[in-house]
Amino acid sequence: MHYVASGCIRTPDGELPGRLKVILDSLREVIEQHRPQLAAVEKVFVNVNPQSTLLLGQARGAAICAAVSADLPVAEYTALQVKQAVVGNGHADKEQVQAMVTRLLNLSGTPSPDAADALACAICHAHGGLGTMGALATKGYKVRGGRLV
Repeated sequence: MHYVASGCIRTPDGELPGRLKVILDSLREVIEQHRPQLAAVEKVFVNVNPQSTLLLGQARGAAICAAVSADLPVAEYTALQVKQAVVGNGHADKEQVQAMVTRLLNLSGTPSPDAADALACAICHAHGGLGTMGALATKGYKVRGGRLV
């Protein structure tokens, strides 16, 4: 596994359909440019704010449509599964996810929280959901007592 690219799609203020189109079109461009073999996405969780959950689900739907329209298989993982696979703790915070993504992919800088989440989802899939030991074994690291050694 090696790092190719990452980023965040920013949508302009405005009506939801236009914002979803930006997500769809942007991901289609990324798929065309990088030609991935599959897509890994995080499953929607129920947020405290139901409106946020609904909007997130719609954005996720646009992302899945971009992948499916390019004939890519889509793998789905819960946030708990992703954090467990990358950090070794399903309740890890954003900073822990960023740190492990940076280390596992040998990045020169720390990705934004959103980019780190997406990269973590890809790492989770690449390691077949084996958890931290599967991911770290490929880098020569070990986890003891929940800590990287």
